[in-house]
Amino acid sequence: QVQLVESGGGLVQAGGSLRLSCAASGRTFSSYRMGWFRQAPGKEREFVAAIGGSLGTTAYADSVKGRFTISRELAKNTVGLQMSGLKPEDTAVYYCAADKSRLTVRSEYWGQGTQVTVSS
Repeated sequence: QVQLVESGGGLVQAGGSLRLSCAASGRTFSSYRMGWFRQAPGKEREFVAAIGGSLGTTAYADSVKGRFTISRELAKNTVGLQMSGLKPEDTAVYYCAADKSRLTVRSEYWGQGTQVTVSS
């Protein structure tokens, strides 16, 4: 059974940092793209960052470029999201996702989400 389990969310002041982690189990995800989405109250789920391919190619939403960094450890089947310079508008539930192709809101595998709250 495939599982993605997020951890690392919490409450932080604006300008602070948090690191999210996603542990994948049930299969090897080395050939998958993995990444993060987020959903704020009353808003649609949106793409945040992704990593994949043999070179670990990354992609970011414009809103987080320069502030968030995605990374992975293939041997451990984990993906992380280092978030710095956090803003109140980053407040959302953050979801880990995995897919054989491009990550979208309809991607194959999802975690249960972890809450990130940024206070002003």
